[in-house]
Amino acid sequence: QVQLVESGGGLVQPGGSLRLSCAASGSPFELSDMAWYRQAPDKQRELVASITSDGAPDYVDSLKDRFTISRDNVKNMIFLQMDNLKPEDTAVYYCKADGARRLRGRIYWGQGTQVTVSS
Repeated sequence: QVQLVESGGGLVQPGGSLRLSCAASGSPFELSDMAWYRQAPDKQRELVASITSDGAPDYVDSLKDRFTISRDNVKNMIFLQMDNLKPEDTAVYYCKADGARRLRGRIYWGQGTQVTVSS
């Protein structure tokens, strides 16, 4: 079983920055792609960015100029650097991981971390 724990959320003013972290339990060899999603109030959960086990990132076009995803396979963590934050970025941010090897086919989610962008 894999557990994902997000951290780094909080209240920030428009134009500010936050760095989210997601720590995964277990072996990094048993995780493939990982990703950040977000869900704003009364909206569906949406993909923000993803990263392969080799560290290749992919972004939603509308966010790629402000958000950066990275991965540390030694620490079994992923990160989301968010710059020039806007009020519309307010949401709960979730970490997702796809299982690999003996965990292939399984999908894991964290509990989420709240990001609020407001003056």
